[in-house]
Amino acid sequence: MPILMPTQIVGRVKGLYVNSSLDIDLESTSLDEVTVTYEGFDGEDHGGLTRKSCSRVKLQYKKGTEIRNTRQISILSREELEAVAVEMGLEKIEPEWVGTNLIIEGIPVLTQLPPSSRLIFDSGVSLVVDMENGPCRFASEQIDLHCPGKGGSFAKLAKGRRGVTAWVEKIGVISLEEGVRLHVPPQRIYYPAIPASDVA
Repeated sequence: MPILMPTQIVGRVKGLYVNSSLDIDLESTSLDEVTVTYEGFDGEDHGGLTRKSCSRVKLQYKKGTEIRNTRQISILSREELEAVAVEMGLEKIEPEWVGTNLIIEGIPVLTQLPPSSRLIFDSGVSLVVDMENGPCRFASEQIDLHCPGKGGSFAKLAKGRRGVTAWVEKIGVISLEEGVRLHVPPQRIYYPAIPASDVA
């Protein structure tokens, strides 16, 4: 019996980007189409089947531990990014400034997508949502380079609207203006879960 269910929510690809040099800065380069492999977007520095653990999972692993790379791709909502820009007093935030790989429009509150949701593109490519992406200081610094004095508020205002990270389940090619349908797993709240920090 199927457990992942297609929804009536269909978005559209409005931007494709790769960053081949994270050692230099976070800024990415815009593309008209991108080849998608099991390691992520071709040419993307965040790609790979495994990665070194970072601050996002510091409560699970010692920094630098080799783990499965579920953070291959960074996905943002066009609508959420525009809303953050307005609240920051900016005309716009270019997706390239904040290390985006994929901009989608038309999927409501994209940052709140349930983990394990699938984004299945018209081309057949399938991306699996891992979890919400947290704002980072590197994005703030990059915004500040383009809009001096404005980047500092990004982390606070983008919280809950920074998009999601994802990994590749089915390979292929994604193109600009391509449609993408949301598929979701069963959604429940796991009520027994209590963060360890809250336990006496």
